Amino acid sequence: QTKTGVALLYDEISENAYDIRLKLTKEVLTIQKQDVVCVSGSDHSANHRTVTLRRQPVGGLGLSIKGGAEHKVPVVISKIFKDQAAEQTGMLFIGDAIIQVNGINVESATHEEVVHLLRNAGDEVTITVQYLREAPSFLKLPLGSPGPSSDHSSGTSSPLFDSGLHLNGNSTNTAPSSPSSPIANEPKYEKRWLDTLSVPLSMARISRYKTGTDKLRSNAFEVLALDGVSTGILQFYTAQESADWLRAMSTNISDLTLQNMKMANKCCSPSDQVIHMGWVNERLEGADSSQLYKFKFLALKGSSFYIFSTPPVSTLDWVRAEKIYNLCEVLFKIHKLWLVDDCWLQANLYLGIHQDFDLEDQRPYCFSVMVGHGKSHYFNVELGSELAVWEKSFQRAIFLEVQRTGSKTYMCSWQGDTLCFTVDFALGFTCFDSKTKNVLWRFKFSQLKGSSDDGKTRVKLLFQNLDTKQIETKELEFQDLTAVLHCIHSFIAAKVASVDPVFIDSQSIARRYMYSN
Repeated sequence: QTKTGVALLYDEISENAYDIRLKLTKEVLTIQKQDVVCVSGSDHSANHRTVTLRRQPVGGLGLSIKGGAEHKVPVVISKIFKDQAAEQTGMLFIGDAIIQVNGINVESATHEEVVHLLRNAGDEVTITVQYLREAPSFLKLPLGSPGPSSDHSSGTSSPLFDSGLHLNGNSTNTAPSSPSSPIANEPKYEKRWLDTLSVPLSMARISRYKTGTDKLRSNAFEVLALDGVSTGILQFYTAQESADWLRAMSTNISDLTLQNMKMANKCCSPSDQVIHMGWVNERLEGADSSQLYKFKFLALKGSSFYIFSTPPVSTLDWVRAEKIYNLCEVLFKIHKLWLVDDCWLQANLYLGIHQDFDLEDQRPYCFSVMVGHGKSHYFNVELGSELAVWEKSFQRAIFLEVQRTGSKTYMCSWQGDTLCFTVDFALGFTCFDSKTKNVLWRFKFSQLKGSSDDGKTRVKLLFQNLDTKQIETKELEFQDLTAVLHCIHSFIAAKVASVDPVFIDSQSIARRYMYSN
């Protein structure tokens, strides 16, 4: 199914916007611009057309013009009147820039100079034109074929309003002249939409923000292909149009990403499947104000969470990731839509994890991934639906990895003794001596009632003794405490999900937010 529509292409340097037509298929976004093409006969004049107009007693030249050098745009034909001289030639179109009048070059002429020249050119006027594919939108030229029009312009002219040349100029001949009409062997022209740029949507990315900043473009966004080719800034007339196109393009990009994942998974073992991947923006910490964000490509595959600067397109690319983290040792967290009862509620209550980021961020749809040694990555996506997919995908990838792994053991110490601490999906927590392998203590997940830590290496785990109902405190010291806490969190959340999967789904912040909107 192909989606088409008219939009504007905004040039940030000149601050002009040009009329374009968009054509969206499942795999490609095509940008089209209007041009005049020769449809029959021979055309030896490249893009230029030279047309002779015979001024009529009623209707004059039968056209209106806009623009001029004072606005840094050519003088263009803005109206063509039905059944009058200009239309009868079949060779003139709205949007044609006037290059010459009776052999005089007017490319650098003001609006008033061209109006004067045309009105005093006599009964027969020869003009050379070239279709202006990028007519600034402030000229307000109508799109499509010329139709019946009326003009109420006075004798005075203004470059941004139509100066009518359908009125009689200074004619030397008062007798009716023969109409301007195309000669049989002359070339025939039509105005058509022509493809000017095709952007493949596979692994493409969309941005509604000015590069690297928090400044949201109004009803506009940019699409960038995998090779970096950009559509430029696509601007829409209404917020609804912009949202519809953004959603349609995002859907097509997501569908293609799903296809790429399926192809990649054919080459991977069942334990190393890609769960989800896609583009995000990562907030740069301590960066200068001109570049707050940078595009990153994230992937959840097998036991790992990958961060790339460019998407992996071959098997070898997976080892070239900027960062690789074990999924059991990361903590996914939604911002902006942060509620008390998030999807990790029970695990958070067990562990007392209440940290939040104090980042001032103007973007909605943000999430962070906390990793080992207290570090974190802060990301943003363009749509709430994307945020919901990332939330669900992180849960699924982590739960699968916990069930696959079964248990994780960490070296730790307490009071000079080297110990091993094991988190086991079936058994819960076990602590044993690293040398003798003697079990020092063991508790189920349900016995963990809370925890506290010093933010560095030491943690206190509070367990309830099933016999005495008393709370027992176990203190341990780890080299990377954050990774261990995240691992405990992952195992508890996976345990809750295995017992009550409906509960986990019901706690999804992003999806609940999407449904409410």
